[in-house]
Amino acid sequence: MDTKYDFHDGEQNTVYIRRVAMENLPDDVREQAPDVDGLYAVHGMDGERLALVKDRKLAFFLARQNDLSPVSVH
Repeated sequence: MDTKYDFHDGEQNTVYIRRVAMENLPDDVREQAPDVDGLYAVHGMDGERLALVKDRKLAFFLARQNDLSPVSVH
């Protein structure tokens, strides 16, 4: 078959956004954001952390800018 497959089609591009408390992050990350209570993580479908950002709005913006579909996780 000579059919092209779009890897960003459907659920393939879903990422999960969740808040992460600073005490759950490595020391080097905490040192870079000393006055912050928590950061927002962008995770791939396999659970891999793809990014950490300062706020939820930025996490969703970052995902959409990369053609990903963000979903909030509590």
